[in-house]
Amino acid sequence: MAAAAKPHQKRMINLTTLTLVAMLCSASYLAGVWQQNGKTSASIASIACDNAPLTTSQVTSPHLDFTAHHAADDSAALSQPTQHYLPCAADLSEYTPCEDVRRSLKFERDRLIYRERHCPEKGEILKCLIPAPKGYRTPFPWPASRELAWFANVPHKELTVEKAVQNWIHVEGEKFRFPGGGTMFPNGADAYIDDIDRLISLSDGSIRTAIDTGCGVASWGAFLLSRNILAASFAPRDSHEAQVQFALERGVPALIGVLASNRLPYPSRAFDMAHCSRCLIPWHQYDGLYLIEIDRILRPGGYWILSGPPINWKRHWKGWQRTQEDLNEEQNSIESVARSLCWNKIKEKDDIAIWQKPANHIHCTVNRKVIKTPPFCSTPNPDSAWYTKMEPCITPLPDITGTDEIAGGDLKKWPERLTAVPPRIESGSVNGVNADSFLQDTELWRKRIGHYKMVIPQLGQQGRYRNVLDMNAKLGGFAAALIEEPLWVMNVVPTAANAEALGVVYERGLIGTYQDWCEAMSTYPRTYDLLHADSLFTLYKERCEMENILLEMDRILRPEGTVIIRDDVDLVVRIKSITDGMRWNSQIVDHEDGPLHREKLLLAVKTYWTIDDKSQEESS
Repeated sequence: MAAAAKPHQKRMINLTTLTLVAMLCSASYLAGVWQQNGKTSASIASIACDNAPLTTSQVTSPHLDFTAHHAADDSAALSQPTQHYLPCAADLSEYTPCEDVRRSLKFERDRLIYRERHCPEKGEILKCLIPAPKGYRTPFPWPASRELAWFANVPHKELTVEKAVQNWIHVEGEKFRFPGGGTMFPNGADAYIDDIDRLISLSDGSIRTAIDTGCGVASWGAFLLSRNILAASFAPRDSHEAQVQFALERGVPALIGVLASNRLPYPSRAFDMAHCSRCLIPWHQYDGLYLIEIDRILRPGGYWILSGPPINWKRHWKGWQRTQEDLNEEQNSIESVARSLCWNKIKEKDDIAIWQKPANHIHCTVNRKVIKTPPFCSTPNPDSAWYTKMEPCITPLPDITGTDEIAGGDLKKWPERLTAVPPRIESGSVNGVNADSFLQDTELWRKRIGHYKMVIPQLGQQGRYRNVLDMNAKLGGFAAALIEEPLWVMNVVPTAANAEALGVVYERGLIGTYQDWCEAMSTYPRTYDLLHADSLFTLYKERCEMENILLEMDRILRPEGTVIIRDDVDLVVRIKSITDGMRWNSQIVDHEDGPLHREKLLLAVKTYWTIDDKSQEESS
């Protein structure tokens, strides 16, 4: 008979057993993780977002279970029936909430203040889906869209009559044709740009970003694209009906905007070149306030180009139906304002005049002893430009030590400037960002775009996407990683984020704008083919309603357009519960690094629908 085990021997046996069990559990867990990662990667590669609707039941893996790993905080709310959003009235198919014509009439007309942003109050925000007009069709792919657009998409003939002799736009059956003409370039925008190129070089890479003030249908910006120059065009929503809408339908960057009392929504030192071709902006009035604003957003050494009245007035004064004295006085006033800003007039030939901003303010500071006005601004933030009032003062350039230095740092030529460390980061002026983190961010977005192309194969398909919006652009890495694709990206830096980042976006040779996503964007419905929102809802979680942001996204997204939302899983699940009632087809997929990340992707496609005459009456 075996002897009974002693107490200390029993303890040793128990300890050995526990150790073996722990080792077996660990091995089993690791094997499961390895197997799960393999399955998830394979399943993500099979997902595609194209014009065919996605089913809401699709998931990345049969084993993906959000409830088990990352339960949403308000799970009770998620169990409620989905709210289905109805179409808005048919007469709202071109509704621009913050530039609503009816609301604008309540504001003063002096200096066009009534055409600035005036957004609806919280209780006035629409909770319905903006309809596409009857007969809406997918826009022509680029570059065909530069010359063609469907009449049904922008059903306005006013410009074809008003600008008939200026070659802006023609109607040909069910299409519009854009010959590329303009008020001051009847021979076409390409020939006009050639004239500018003979005065300053547009081909050596030193000019990449441009702004076109009072852009018409944006033919200047449209034809600059073939020369690797990216122009942000703007014009007010005014009597020239739908001019910005035409620009966007052509696949050209544009926003609704006006020079009135507020600064333009761009940082200081943003653009390499500014342009006005008979844009009707009174540059010589209000103590040169509007030209002072152009000075703020021009980079050191940047150019301002003016064609049309009063340039070459001795030849055109009769056709302009103005007196010689009036035009001569206007030109003298503009010349005087330009001198007071220390600009140098470098060329005037035929109908084009060009001024250049100084590379630094050393000599201009000395000149203030003689030229007293305008003084240098004392306000601390030259990049503040969201409802910030313009001031009649010169925005001072960053300090330098030598007269030959470029204030703020020298930019590389395009395309090197896209990936080079921007001067603002090198100087340490962007909070929380240094050269190493910038380069890491660039590589991160290359990886992420590679992943996006796996789950959305059409992202690499030429012609599928043209107008793209990055709703929380940060340093512009998303746009930079897409630079080889035939598309453009409007990089939005939210006012709730690090506003200094927009200056970095421009130093990289990209374009963008400030925006508060608690309000509507200054653009028409159906502007963008693709919306990208990285951590946007985390940023605005405590600021405004998620529903309002999503309804605004629906307004500016084209039918059959794509949405990529990346955010915390709790927010993504809540977002999907709302978009399921917005005529979007969507699915949640894992982070590019696997299912153990809380951050998930929501991929969505807006379904195609328009509103017919009967349902228009019912919704009204």
